[in-house]
Amino acid sequence: MVALNKQTAKKLRIAILFAVLGLSAIAVLLVVEEPPSPWWLWLLFALAFVFFEWRAVEVNDRLVASPSVMVALTAGVVFGPGSAALGVTVMAALAFLTPEDLSQRRWFQPIVNSGQLAFSAAIAISILELFLPDILTTGTLWRIALGSAAAATVYLVINFNLVQFIVFSIFGRAQVRPWSNMKALIVPYVGMGFLGGLLGAAYVLVGIVALPSIFVVFYVGYMTFASYSQMREAQTATLRGFVKALEAKDLYTRGHTERVAYFAELIGSELGFNGTQLERIRWAALIHDVGKLAVPRHLIRKRSRLTEQEYRQMQRHVHLVEDLLAEVDFLQPMVEIASNHHAHYDGNGYHGPSHTHGNPPTIEACILAVADSFDAMTSTRSYRVALSQQYAFNELRAHAGTQFDPDVVEAFERALHRTKQSFGSPDVHSEEEARRRAEEMAIG
Repeated sequence: MVALNKQTAKKLRIAILFAVLGLSAIAVLLVVEEPPSPWWLWLLFALAFVFFEWRAVEVNDRLVASPSVMVALTAGVVFGPGSAALGVTVMAALAFLTPEDLSQRRWFQPIVNSGQLAFSAAIAISILELFLPDILTTGTLWRIALGSAAAATVYLVINFNLVQFIVFSIFGRAQVRPWSNMKALIVPYVGMGFLGGLLGAAYVLVGIVALPSIFVVFYVGYMTFASYSQMREAQTATLRGFVKALEAKDLYTRGHTERVAYFAELIGSELGFNGTQLERIRWAALIHDVGKLAVPRHLIRKRSRLTEQEYRQMQRHVHLVEDLLAEVDFLQPMVEIASNHHAHYDGNGYHGPSHTHGNPPTIEACILAVADSFDAMTSTRSYRVALSQQYAFNELRAHAGTQFDPDVVEAFERALHRTKQSFGSPDVHSEEEARRRAEEMAIG
């Protein structure tokens, strides 16, 4: 109950902060600007802004996007200097509700959404107004283009940073993955803002007949983000399908892939990986054992060590599946990492076709190798119980420089100790003891 009260108090403080930010921006603009006219045109753009924010789609972990920036900049140019910032800020403040807010009866999200949208719009459109001419002509279009690009960039930076601050403040960095593929999102986002300014100029120059075409462009912008979101969800669903199929075949794998992914992300964060790199290493970890789908069940569940012939058979089946997965374009970088995670730091070991024997593997493959080996040692297998965490670290350090990348081993040990988490058995410090206990359990 105490923890709940603390989180509620934190939410309340942040909600008050953003409510004050949004209301202050509107109050200042009410003093220095005039309301936009005609009122019906403002209402039309306001409805469009609210509609697209209502239909915003998730494009990253807890990050949603919509073409509302295009609507805002179109409206800003249409309203003109002296009214643009006030008109857009008020309509942005109205876009505070989402379907999830209503269905889950949330109070925190609507307040902070209204405040951060209003504040972002107030700053961005105020910058746009610096570029707006008193009389718009074809000769001044360059100013509209430059101003809308600048305003869209400012809106993007402020909006994303405020959302990041809100999400991290409530959920914590440990529970929110750094946003990935941001370059793929930033370019269309800024491009939509730039286009929005030109659409506003088209309305001023042509008149009301341009409105239908303007709203068609708005919807096309929405479909861009919706398509990206659907593609991302399809990719994630594909990975989940692979993992579920493997877990159904091998009980040991149940939980193993998620733990390896967690350890790999932990190491990547310690080494300063960005969101895109962390997502790639996570996905590689989730598919690193998918090759086992082609391995005979009796080999996977064998209680004793594999013979050389059985070991070669397993390698052959694993690489066959990896070659097939590499034909899936979005999986190719992750398959290369996964297929090389058995390559040793000194160039030995076995690897996929993308790696040259004798060369050190990529840093991502080295990370996956350490994460996979650590979990293999600290997890119970059919032929032995889990070893202790200290034993696992001793083994990783003993083979650093030959099998494992020394920097990766050190980074993992630092990162895991910082979490204060412990894995494996507390008192099993040798392979012999681990195998003896497993045999005793089997006999009992």
